[in-house]
Amino acid sequence: MSDDDSLPGPLDTAEQPLAAVVPKPDTEDAIADLRAEGVYDDDRRIREFGADAVALPVTEPPQRTQVREVVRQEPARRLRTLDDHLREQGWSEDELDRAPGSWAVIGTVVLVDVGDAPRPAEVGEALLALHANADTVLARHGIDGQHREPDVELLAGSGDTETVHTEHGTKYALDLAQVMFSPGNKAERAHMGDVVDADDRVFDMFAGVGYFTLPMARAGAHVTATEHNPTAFRYLLENAKLNDVHDRVDIYRADCRDVADGVEADRVVMGFYDAYEYLDAALAALEPGGILHMHEATPEGLVFDRPIDRIEDAAAAVDRTVEVLDTRRVKGYSEGVAHVVVDARIE
Repeated sequence: MSDDDSLPGPLDTAEQPLAAVVPKPDTEDAIADLRAEGVYDDDRRIREFGADAVALPVTEPPQRTQVREVVRQEPARRLRTLDDHLREQGWSEDELDRAPGSWAVIGTVVLVDVGDAPRPAEVGEALLALHANADTVLARHGIDGQHREPDVELLAGSGDTETVHTEHGTKYALDLAQVMFSPGNKAERAHMGDVVDADDRVFDMFAGVGYFTLPMARAGAHVTATEHNPTAFRYLLENAKLNDVHDRVDIYRADCRDVADGVEADRVVMGFYDAYEYLDAALAALEPGGILHMHEATPEGLVFDRPIDRIEDAAAAVDRTVEVLDTRRVKGYSEGVAHVVVDARIE
């Protein structure tokens, strides 16, 4: 993966293509920003730049994207797809048809569902070649147990599963072999940071490593966050400090029901597929006129109707009324099942 024999030289020493240097954990966000700025060069590949950074190919110096420096490099044609890399390893077209079609880069770790792909180790090596900012590739096999711990297998790389992942400026430290992180929830995490009002009082009932707590606290909300998983709780504490929001986040390692009675919240976030089982506690914490954000894994034929009915039934049981404000599909959960969110004002 390393290109140490052709490290870039100073900007003014050669008429070579440009590259923008960024820290490895910022790679995916920086690429998105450079593309939005119209200066990312898809025809060249990403290169390592020392031990902790990568050089992203650009057509001209970026004006809006934050980078460490802009350098010049020897031109290097990019193998643009996973199939390109696997073909170089001798894979046939029939084998390529069984290769993974998607994966996620979380900080310096690639998560991939290899399915029935032949030679998974070669898939791992190809993904490392495709993503210069990554140093470990994990095959994911699902989520197990009361604490929803990931079942993963090392395919390639150093095996370092602890990383810092950055999304829209929010930093998530985590160990992907010990705690879950859903790449498909990225837009929802950003959305929660956008909709919250400064000084809102938020109760995040299933906080994890801070999926929703952190963007909401960064937007100025005061968050009471509960998490039962000891490993996720430890990272939640670390991430509150990492994002400099520890003064706006009260964190409890506890069952959310045990905390709810002492909370007065303008918003309650229920980021758990079986969250409806905790609606009584959520409504106990939610002030009149407050907003509930409830997640659910719903069969396609019941999408939105079932979670709305559950909210309305729980509210009626305590003589409260419901105004549905928004409904969203976050992603597919499994075949025939969707991950959805209902936002509702509870009077």
